[in-house]
Amino acid sequence: MQLKVPEHQVAGHIAKDGKPGPLVDDKGRFFKPLQGDSRGENEVKFYESFSTNTEVPDHIRRFFPVYHGTQAVEGSDGAAMIVLENLLADYSKPSVMDVKMGSRTWYPDASEEYVQKCLKKDTGTTTVSAGFRISGFEVYDHKESSFWKPERKLLRGLKVDGARLTLRKFVSSNSLSDMGSKPDSAFVSSVYGGSNGVLTQLLELKTWFENQTLYHFNSCSILMVYENESILKGNDDDARPQVKLVDFAHVLDGNGVIDHNFLGGLCSFINFLRDILQSPDESAES
Repeated sequence: MQLKVPEHQVAGHIAKDGKPGPLVDDKGRFFKPLQGDSRGENEVKFYESFSTNTEVPDHIRRFFPVYHGTQAVEGSDGAAMIVLENLLADYSKPSVMDVKMGSRTWYPDASEEYVQKCLKKDTGTTTVSAGFRISGFEVYDHKESSFWKPERKLLRGLKVDGARLTLRKFVSSNSLSDMGSKPDSAFVSSVYGGSNGVLTQLLELKTWFENQTLYHFNSCSILMVYENESILKGNDDDARPQVKLVDFAHVLDGNGVIDHNFLGGLCSFINFLRDILQSPDESAES
């Protein structure tokens, strides 16, 4: 089995200080290191529960990575890894964005130290003000024939207007490296709009979250993926915009209660994208 470091990781844990990072193989699988504390155990518990839960509708399962169990991987000090579907395997030049959902990212019964750590980040970003924050993104720059990815510290400083600008830049073809430039939103209708676009997929998720009380998705992210090169060639259908939920280390049982934290963030995010779709020209926004 040939394993390599994923090319397009925009958020989450990476290999450092001797600890293994995520890996991918050539069979469409993604190997995520199992965190040694309760987070790793909790994520496996979620995947085991979710993959066998008959109360989850089939049309909702497509928004989650397929789970292939856990496996010890050679070359990673025998570290146990969660084996998942590689969400980017079928894209040649994917543009990817990770958006952490909810107006708070800590979970009930978290330690005071952890709550304060999250609170500092939540209040310093758009998590509290907008109900979500952009954790990372990467766009294929067809003019440079390379990928462009802003530094995470730059994204951590975004306020609401900056988040809106970044969501436009994610679907633009110009001035990618200049965060202050006016994006052209060239791909907005092909990616965010349409019957199979991001907004339609998010609305389908929203309908489920308005009723589901199985799980509370604390500190989870929405991953958006698309291929912009095909749009430039006039093949909008090959853009294949895709929405997935990822990062389930802090998921808890819903106990019959709606997950208002995630739902509120999702509704806010939908409104941001809807505004961008309705006013592709940034100057038309109020």
